[in-house]
Amino acid sequence: MLSYQHGFHAGNKADVLKHAVLHAVLQTEAEADRPLLYVETHAARGFYDLNSSQSAKTGEALTGVLAMPNAKQAANALQPWLRHVQSKGPGSYPGSPALASQILGPKARLALFELHPAEHKALSQALHKDDRVQIRKEDGYRGALRLQPRRAEDMLVVLDPSYETEADMDALANWVPRAMRKWPKAKFLIWLPLFADGREEEFGAFLSELDEGFVAGSRWARQSDDPSALEGSAMIGLRIGGGAARKSFAIAAELDKLWRD
Repeated sequence: MLSYQHGFHAGNKADVLKHAVLHAVLQTEAEADRPLLYVETHAARGFYDLNSSQSAKTGEALTGVLAMPNAKQAANALQPWLRHVQSKGPGSYPGSPALASQILGPKARLALFELHPAEHKALSQALHKDDRVQIRKEDGYRGALRLQPRRAEDMLVVLDPSYETEADMDALANWVPRAMRKWPKAKFLIWLPLFADGREEEFGAFLSELDEGFVAGSRWARQSDDPSALEGSAMIGLRIGGGAARKSFAIAAELDKLWRD
């Protein structure tokens, strides 16, 4: 939905899991040193100022990334991502497009879709100097399906819709199987919110059973006065295994312990 702007929620607990797992998957892809087509259907603005008025309005980053320990004191699984984001500082917190731009090597192509005018403008300004990147102001589901990896090029598709309505879940549930048929060798990484009322359970089970891969999630102790309906988040990796999956499980386990202590 065009009303959604992630700046109000950037760096929150859900982002911590999402970006730490994405960082692990991107590192694995970068180490493989193969041509890669990286696609995001809901890219948002790329970088966030966690000192901004948007961030201050919700204060979610204060209990998320800004509450994380220094990378040197953090659990092993969290150290690579924490070193990365803490080196940038709170004024330039990297979202998923920025992480991809920063981690992937010269053999990668990045196709980023963002329909929100303000988010698209900010993303374009943030990554305009990266000639590997194409930024498109259009519906990500429709636009991505026009893409095709080149010969010998791997493909990673990252999906992070807003989940503001049930229609958002329906759209994702309809699109992912279609995309998997179109790109039978592509890998998919999907962020899934975990709601206090469990509304996502059937939907998440459907997605996770579409192919082999992993589901790595963490929950936190939700305060009684918390206005958010979230009590955790998960990442679903389809056709992603090996070291990336093991790192993702370790990240989720460490965060589960950290959030519950």
